[in-house]
Amino acid sequence: MEDSSTLYSQNLLDEENNTTSTTTTTTNSKKLSIIPLVFLIYFEVSGGPYGAESAVGAAGPLCAILGFLIFPFVWSVPEALVTAELATAFPGNGGYVIWAHQAFGPFWGSLMGSWKFLSGVINLASYPVLCIDYLKLVFPLFSSGVPRYIAILVSTCVLSFLNYTGLVIVGYTAVTLGVVSLLPFILLTMISIPKIKPSRWLSLGQEGVEKDWALFFNTLFWNLNFWDNASTLAGEVEQPQKTFPRALFSAGMLTCLSYLVPLLAATGAIPLEQEEWTDGYFAVVAEIIAGKWLKIFMEIGAVLSIIGLYEAQLSSCSYQLLGMADLGFLPRSFATRSRWFNTPWVGILLATLITLAVSYMDFANLISMVNFLYSLGMLLEFASFLWLRRKLPTLKRPFRVPMRLPGLVLMCLIPSVFLIYIMSVDTTTVYLWSAALTLFGIAWYFGMNFCKTKRWIEFNSIGEKTDSEDLE
Repeated sequence: MEDSSTLYSQNLLDEENNTTSTTTTTTNSKKLSIIPLVFLIYFEVSGGPYGAESAVGAAGPLCAILGFLIFPFVWSVPEALVTAELATAFPGNGGYVIWAHQAFGPFWGSLMGSWKFLSGVINLASYPVLCIDYLKLVFPLFSSGVPRYIAILVSTCVLSFLNYTGLVIVGYTAVTLGVVSLLPFILLTMISIPKIKPSRWLSLGQEGVEKDWALFFNTLFWNLNFWDNASTLAGEVEQPQKTFPRALFSAGMLTCLSYLVPLLAATGAIPLEQEEWTDGYFAVVAEIIAGKWLKIFMEIGAVLSIIGLYEAQLSSCSYQLLGMADLGFLPRSFATRSRWFNTPWVGILLATLITLAVSYMDFANLISMVNFLYSLGMLLEFASFLWLRRKLPTLKRPFRVPMRLPGLVLMCLIPSVFLIYIMSVDTTTVYLWSAALTLFGIAWYFGMNFCKTKRWIEFNSIGEKTDSEDLE
């Protein structure tokens, strides 16, 4: 088994090297370079400080600042290091599905795919809703009823069509959206400097306001996860063995600074009104510090950030399905690409349809379900990472986390404990829905195997290259 796994990984590496050396300039231009990849990872994880306000409201300025300073090292860095090592060792579309499959076999690879895809599309459904929530401030017509449903439908379809036009286009769109959506915070920080009182950063919160640690940790977790999602795009990246580690490091720096700097500016420049620090309060702070114009600019930036989040997440979901089809977990039709844009249109269509269905459901339980399914996937991902180190010690790893196995166990143990804590505080409703979706994923695996044995549907052989696939 070790030999076949090593051979499969090497085939992926050879395919990438051959593509790099033999394709024309036109073909290479369709691959993601480092700058678009940095911003796609940035939007997979963050998208800006929007949504970080609840950390201040839950525990006060000092805890919020320390949280966004320390939590990346406890959670984000281990996840990013695991992603960097495995994405460069197995540089194919499918990402974490490939890792679990190589570590524990096809059942766990398929279950990983189910958990990650379902958490991704459920998470995806929140973005058009948030986008309409901002637009209704300008157009009250979208507040409720049929106009709101139509607005969600149209915005979802338009954003999905942009994704269909090509990953490179989506990548450079992410660069533009990232720069423009961060500009209001750069302006806020610069204008705040003369008004900052560093003593305000040391506040543990207002007297009489009870700390909400569950909200605090959920806010940190929500704003600093999904580092591994871009691994499903590894087959679309120029020289992923070199590009991925650099892009992850750059995106990590950008993400941490995009949270810390605005938090320091906002909490230091105005007196603390802790209960006001909820989602969207940065726009209020902008109006207090600079005036109505900056508030409007920040609300526009929030909409642009939501668009970037949607595009990055949809790309990850659709290319994951393509990778699963390459591995034989899904019918071959899921690997079909558009003849015009070379994008996995079946995956984009399926993810969009599920997103539309989910977007009209209860929002609070959906977010908790995303966290639960994502946590299950991450526990399996950490286990896959550790087992592959032991199972395939001689595997070529262009990027290797510089630790021995005991150190790696400790590195993965700390975030794993946090994941278990996040799962333990969920509601019975979340447990039941997550169990039902997990059973669906298990049934899907055995159902696909049954179809494969009966030859009712055409599947790829595991490890078959995608380049031979017919275009739409």
